[in-house]
Amino acid sequence: MRGARPINADVPVKAPRQEAARPRPELKPAPAPPPVRRRRRRQAAWAPKLIAALVLVAIGFIVLAIVGGSNGPQEEVAAVPGPAPSAAREGGSGSGDPQSAEALGFPGFATGNTTRVGGADPTANAAAVALAAFPSRTADQRPAAVTLVDEDDWAGGIAAAVLMAAPVRAPVLISAAGEAPAITAEAVAALAPRGDDSTAGAGAIAIGGVAAPVAGKVTRVAAGSAAAEAARIARLRDRLTGSAPAHIVLASAAQPAFAMPAAGWAARSGDPVLFAAADSLPAETAAYLQRHPGVPVYVLGPSSAISSEVVREAAAIGNAVKRVAGESPVANAIALARYRDGRFGWNVNDPGHGFVVARDEQPLDAAAAAPLSASGTWGPLLLTDDAATLPAELRSYFLDVKPGYTDNPTRAFYNHVWVIGDQEAIDVNQQAEANQLAELTRIGGES
Repeated sequence: MRGARPINADVPVKAPRQEAARPRPELKPAPAPPPVRRRRRRQAAWAPKLIAALVLVAIGFIVLAIVGGSNGPQEEVAAVPGPAPSAAREGGSGSGDPQSAEALGFPGFATGNTTRVGGADPTANAAAVALAAFPSRTADQRPAAVTLVDEDDWAGGIAAAVLMAAPVRAPVLISAAGEAPAITAEAVAALAPRGDDSTAGAGAIAIGGVAAPVAGKVTRVAAGSAAAEAARIARLRDRLTGSAPAHIVLASAAQPAFAMPAAGWAARSGDPVLFAAADSLPAETAAYLQRHPGVPVYVLGPSSAISSEVVREAAAIGNAVKRVAGESPVANAIALARYRDGRFGWNVNDPGHGFVVARDEQPLDAAAAAPLSASGTWGPLLLTDDAATLPAELRSYFLDVKPGYTDNPTRAFYNHVWVIGDQEAIDVNQQAEANQLAELTRIGGES
């Protein structure tokens, strides 16, 4: 149980900009989400042989960091049988193959206050995060289901992060049409999802026509534009939980870096993520808002990403609309981390929290990392825009929430930072700086 006030409770909080809305609707078709630059994938033939070691490393990973299908026509939601997963391979600890551990996403470098999920791409990062959140050595450590999204569908991945929230708690994994990547297939085999009442008996929820290598029932959500997929996922969330959402997040379909922080919040809160174009509200998004006219809507991003026109269109439906914004993707993520409006927002303005840091150019990593925002040292997703250097805004924010103590460090609050991606995404020097900023520091008293 936390004590009175944290050491730096009096640090001034920079309130993010809010914008109230005036009504005026016009519905337009949703555009397709923009492509993003794909980083190389380092898949290897040995990946399936390491799954037993992967599960064992996942358990140690948690202790370290947390301490105390078919390609035919799709119906919107349909239950279909999936192929049985391959059994986890015996032996092959992989302890003598550092390259194997790196490709599987497990940390090659961890510090006292940071842990790296160092996969070469979102596929490896998602597998590692899922097994860290769900070690799966016993039945009660396994998720009831996993959510599978296409390797090119960043918007579907961010929207699907809401299914990581209770009661469903389905981590996002990355798949593809035809055949799932070996790392994903073996992660599914280790997680062994079997479905339960929270998932309507499904062991997997597949977004679009991706392969779903699970035994038993698969719930499929039809592919489509960013807005269409997100609205279908939100309706599935409503059916599985049996309740309306408490809040709705409206994110940019055209600028993925501004949408990324929504994934962590959706996983933590269960608030669905919908998408808007820069200057119009897609019909699919408007239709979902019309189903929940009294639910508050929070627009994530500046007017350059989602215009005031869109805010007015959403408000005309009958929803209270506010904006949470920073002018850059880095500042935008910090704005959501700081934000609080009633029960909406992280309100992380003091020490004692977990944080997740990813590169702004890899939006699918936001979905891959979402379970870290909903388990362990729960915390917001933050962004860096450079491999080598921690952005000034992010450094300033970490300083604002840096933990300190006067007499007894064992009674202090602690911060922990998860770093997502390999050194091409975030250099080890940047990780070392994050570690220093998260370090517990003595304040006052005798030196």
